[in-house]
Amino acid sequence: MSGPEAVKRARHHVQGLTGRETEAVIGLEKDEDRWTVLVDVVELRRVPSTTDVLATYEVALDDDGDLVGCRRLHRYVRGSTEGD
Repeated sequence: MSGPEAVKRARHHVQGLTGRETEAVIGLEKDEDRWTVLVDVVELRRVPSTTDVLATYEVALDDDGDLVGCRRLHRYVRGSTEGD
């Protein structure tokens, strides 16, 4: 499986698990037996949108694109610079 296909499948899995569409893919890594994709999701929309609450999910896929793990790493307010 290629990197773009891993991203596509990770986004699909996150949407299926959370019921929310992904906002952005912020990381992609391949090791010997799995792909790891970091995906940002809007968990709470607010007005103004600069105060939306987002979360970063780590999605692990095997070489066939099947989900082997998914966890929320952290939540943050859009536009915050903590951790940068």
